[in-house]
Amino acid sequence: MTAANPIFQIEKEFHQSIWMDNLSRDLIESGELKALIGSRGIFGITSNPAIFEKAIAGNKIYDADIEAGIKAGKSTLEIYEALVFDDIRKACDIFKPVYDESKGLDGYVSIEVPPTIAKDTDSTIKEAIRYYNAIARENVMIKIPGTPEGLPAVEAAIAEGINVNVTLLFSVQSYIDTAWAYIKGLEKRVSEGKDISKIASVASFFLSRIDVKIDKMLDAKLKEGVSEDTAGKLIALKGKIAIANAKVAYQKYKEIYGSDRWQALVEKGATIQRLLWASTSTKNPDYSDVMYVDELVGENTVNTLPPNTIEACADHCDPASRIESDLETTYKYVETLKDEDVAIDLDKVMDELLEEGIDKFIKPFDSLMASLETKVKQLAAV
Repeated sequence: MTAANPIFQIEKEFHQSIWMDNLSRDLIESGELKALIGSRGIFGITSNPAIFEKAIAGNKIYDADIEAGIKAGKSTLEIYEALVFDDIRKACDIFKPVYDESKGLDGYVSIEVPPTIAKDTDSTIKEAIRYYNAIARENVMIKIPGTPEGLPAVEAAIAEGINVNVTLLFSVQSYIDTAWAYIKGLEKRVSEGKDISKIASVASFFLSRIDVKIDKMLDAKLKEGVSEDTAGKLIALKGKIAIANAKVAYQKYKEIYGSDRWQALVEKGATIQRLLWASTSTKNPDYSDVMYVDELVGENTVNTLPPNTIEACADHCDPASRIESDLETTYKYVETLKDEDVAIDLDKVMDELLEEGIDKFIKPFDSLMASLETKVKQLAAV
């Protein structure tokens, strides 16, 4: 470990865990993933359909297992699951020492249920249970989208004793609903006389996609021709809303987990559901490449970073506890969106982002299935 790496400072001084948003068999088998735990302070890992599409499509490292699946008469979907579950298990084993040393706080590996069922509660519950049992690792987290249909599945999965990563959260209200789904799941488990001390959950709150979308709307208004005062107001909002939205969510987090209702669960051994910052690679080159790290360092949170942002942070992050800094300005940014000369409906933007987020996972999932099907046909013909 190097003391010069700001990631270690973030974890040691500010109690925020850094996880990586990336997984492939190459990373696992080369030893790089294990090395990153020591050299970069990576305490967990997340995956999604887009990550697995990049990992599997066109990569010969999976061919032997695909051929074995063909010989076993497996369908393309069964072959996909065999490949992915194997990677997840191996990653869980690599992170098990982190899980043990942190007493179950960190060391988790997340895998998402098929994005095609994001709006099907019953199917999501069934798949979450099936994935959890098939992978059979205590440090696996099942990702469930925070859709209106997904949240009852979150509650049910928690009640079943499954670790859950609630993903695709954009609005503060969706975060609040997620926190209560977690709490209700634990309460149900307690009512059945079951242990809740080993259940973990994170609420994955997305960032950069918010700024990308709202900045485009602000730019469009600027192009229409506005007064100097309005132009100044619009420009001042650029690149500010995602972080402001996250800071508001953190205040709600403190309220919920400071409640008597939560304290009653703590007495039964409950572990707090941490907010996890997701979509943290900066898309606009005019902004700092670590803005979604530096501005959101806060106690009892997780920040999940893609590899390029991990390297950028290890090089030049400036750790300080900023999650509760300048809250007056934070709320002002959000309120200014409602001004007549700005007129951006944040709730509508968040609803659109959720729909787009589901689509951004369905497309690579479908694409991966199609490329796997092609590879299955090629290898079967050999």
